[in-house]
Amino acid sequence: MSKTYQVVGIGNSIVDVLAHIDDTFLAENGVERGIMQLIDTARSAELYAAMGPATEISGGSAANTIAGLAALGARTAYVGKVKDDQLGAIFAHDIRAQGADYETALAPADAEHETGRSMILVSPDGERSMNTYLGWSEFLTPDDIDVDLMADAEWIYLEGYRFDGPDSHAAFAKAIRACRGAAGRVALTLSDPFCVERHRDAFLAMIRADVDLLFANQHELMALYQTDSLEDAIQAARADCAYVACTQGAKGATLMNGDEREHCDAIETQVVDATGAGDLFASGVMFGLTTNQPLATCVAMGCVAAAEVISHIGARPQEDLTALFRKHGLL
Repeated sequence: MSKTYQVVGIGNSIVDVLAHIDDTFLAENGVERGIMQLIDTARSAELYAAMGPATEISGGSAANTIAGLAALGARTAYVGKVKDDQLGAIFAHDIRAQGADYETALAPADAEHETGRSMILVSPDGERSMNTYLGWSEFLTPDDIDVDLMADAEWIYLEGYRFDGPDSHAAFAKAIRACRGAAGRVALTLSDPFCVERHRDAFLAMIRADVDLLFANQHELMALYQTDSLEDAIQAARADCAYVACTQGAKGATLMNGDEREHCDAIETQVVDATGAGDLFASGVMFGLTTNQPLATCVAMGCVAAAEVISHIGARPQEDLTALFRKHGLL
């Protein structure tokens, strides 16, 4: 049965506030290099004041993936909470402008929390240190899940970061039941090694019961299976779900389905800002899968999309991804 949406994403609704800094800034301001740290409103204001000139661009991991898919012409929708404030308006406008449906109710303007934002500090080598205030994103509840929307999706795409919230696990469970009950499939991205450490048991239970496609980088996958061997982690993941997509930075990425395994080398590019590399990799892979491309084409699409997004500031594509896929012989 034909469905309205190829992919519906659920995750954090975040506006990225990006600035280039040198690594001494990180030390002086108590920021750990290269990871995502959760911060509160006061810390967000403190970092914003210290970081100097910045660029505000809509982000959020699953939202970036959905934006990439929408830019490729896929039929997409997104679920994630923002407030009726300036950053909330920016987020809603940007995701809709990419072509995705976005109908999650806004929190009222006088609500206690603000729209989430991530202070992203970009080092000279392109590494990003993320300091994220979740704001209203944290308070996704089962009431925000439209079961008809989930049932009308070929795939739902769940963001691991969204596990940090009081009702998020229940919201994901409701979305999964509706999607799988209508013969849809479930993809999950692990998001961050520290996120894995916080939620390992919940992730493993979900993966083994309901996840058809797992996205992770090498560090996340090894953290999930508590091993120093990437190959051991890959084999464990393959035993737990049908598809496994693992990125390895400059070493490229691997996509597996059962006994089939395809690797793509990283696409050469000038790294300006690594923000969103994994998100757009997922866009490319899922576009390939939903258009019935061979596994080797799917992983190559992921690597091309990732290379595009790290070549500029911001985690949403700026070049025509379809044209890039054609340039690389993928369409």
